[in-house]
Amino acid sequence: MQQYDLVVIGSGPGGQRAAIQAAKAGKRVAVVEKQSVVGGVSINTGTIPSKTMREAVLHLSGFYDQAFYGSNYHVKDNITMKDLNFRVTRVIENETAVLEDQLKRNGVELYHGLGAFASERHIRVENSSGFNELEAGYVVIAAGTKPAVNPKVPTNGRNIVNSDQVLSIPSIPKTLIVVGGGVIGVEYACMFATLGVRVIIVEKRPRLLEFADCEVVEALSYHMRDRRATMRLNEEVESVEELPDGRVAANLVSKKRIVGDALLYAVGRQGNIERLNLAAAGVETDDRGRIRVDADYRTSQKHIFAVGDVIGFPSLASVSMEQGRLAAARAFGLQAESDPAGYPYGILYDSADLLHRENGGAINARRRALRSRRGLLPRNRARPNHGSHRRAPEVAVPPPNARLARCPYFWRGCGGIAAHRASRPAAEGQDHLFHPDGV
Repeated sequence: MQQYDLVVIGSGPGGQRAAIQAAKAGKRVAVVEKQSVVGGVSINTGTIPSKTMREAVLHLSGFYDQAFYGSNYHVKDNITMKDLNFRVTRVIENETAVLEDQLKRNGVELYHGLGAFASERHIRVENSSGFNELEAGYVVIAAGTKPAVNPKVPTNGRNIVNSDQVLSIPSIPKTLIVVGGGVIGVEYACMFATLGVRVIIVEKRPRLLEFADCEVVEALSYHMRDRRATMRLNEEVESVEELPDGRVAANLVSKKRIVGDALLYAVGRQGNIERLNLAAAGVETDDRGRIRVDADYRTSQKHIFAVGDVIGFPSLASVSMEQGRLAAARAFGLQAESDPAGYPYGILYDSADLLHRENGGAINARRRALRSRRGLLPRNRARPNHGSHRRAPEVAVPPPNARLARCPYFWRGCGGIAAHRASRPAAEGQDHLFHPDGV
């Protein structure tokens, strides 16, 4: 049985940072990853693939140059899923290589296989070659999440998919039904709408993106409609079925029926904990599989920590990284400071319509409105040495009644909407630098 100061379950952003923090403190660290490659959901099916797909869509569709050449300009005609997958695969390969090198460089031992608790400090890792048994002084659980399962929505990986299966769609559909008006659903809706797909969003709430500022959501919705996206708000899907002709039908509670070529189910995620055997370790979870933790990310067992999406809100890669770093520091009594009140709590990477248009009008009105709230990242003050001026900026969207200071920089080239909590009321003329989550 191998002895370690820290065993990390999961190699996503939270697990990676926890392992590196402990290794740099001279501790013996092991990371357990059930997939054949490292990076977790963030690199393999979530953050990195979706943002790479977005950049591929914007490039191949000619979006950045349409203001000059006209709306009919495209870098490539007849864009296919193979075109999008090619770029995504290359980026994933590069990112996993970087992460593997970082773990190796810091002396972190990597075990590929399914990790499960045999007792509070004993972890068994099984794979096709056999098994390994690890004994840990401390454990950090960073197992991430998976798309929520709804028995009424029979995903098949072809024309009925969840957010982890988008790139497995064999061809770009002419009509796409998106169930869920949250961040994931709206992101993919914007991407496909930019490709000319007729998108229909079904959301049971009265508006999209409830965490974000109303005016910004209204402007985003306006530009989505301008790209022929339809929003069915206050509507809930009762069942989904595949039709004999290969199309998909979504039956709503209101007895309406929507038919499309494909359907994306993007309603929530749940903790990826089923096979961890948390009961053997005495770790408590809620009904959605999220692990309960305290302010230091300790679970019900003092030597077991949990970070990242598996503990719930805000479920962002940048926040997970900070949680992992802090958890390792708390475990070994290292000095570490942070400001949780300043963490971002919602990020949306849209098709850049809202912020990138050069025709003024509604955009400038939105900018003036947001400036009056101290919530805008001004586009003309680009971060030095980062990206083209044609890339759309990100906006820090203030929650109700919050005041945010002016921010003089952008994060590189992602063109999204980012919502942040203000750590304290901003003094007049004071600048804060917010780093939105992203590639």
